[in-house]
Amino acid sequence: MPERVCESCGLSLRLYRAQARTCSALCRKRLSRRFDFPKAMTSRDRWVRRTAKKRPVTISGKSASSTDPATWSSFAAAKSSAAGVGLGFVLGDGIGCIDLDHCFEGGKLAAWARDAIDVISEPIIFAEVSQSGDGVHVFIEASEGPGRVIRDGRNIERYTTGRYIAVTGDRLKL
Repeated sequence: MPERVCESCGLSLRLYRAQARTCSALCRKRLSRRFDFPKAMTSRDRWVRRTAKKRPVTISGKSASSTDPATWSSFAAAKSSAAGVGLGFVLGDGIGCIDLDHCFEGGKLAAWARDAIDVISEPIIFAEVSQSGDGVHVFIEASEGPGRVIRDGRNIERYTTGRYIAVTGDRLKL
């Protein structure tokens, strides 16, 4: 029997009651706030499942690759699969992501993160709180190009191809 894991964060539910879906009140809150992903993403067959350690897997549970379309699936197939603990989206085909790490201070979005989001020039598809609960993924309309990492007191990464993002659906209102 596969190990039961929290539907929000992927932690083991081994010590929780049999019908538990989440490991904490915070994860229950996150799970209740999830929404349907934008059509710009769900209409593309660029979905994978993910393990608790954020490794991409196919809907059958085998290793997936962010550069091999044969390992990706439709949103509907990925969402209904029981493989792994959550969903992932493979970047490309006009969709990129700006990943802001460690950007919450006292439960609020840090000023540097708000400034970074405010200067994004590409159209924003949507933004979500990351799996850690301490970061933000901003999905954007973007042409494929090289990735970029900024580590100057801020932790910002920008990718448009060759990567996948472990998505949560925990929408961040901008």
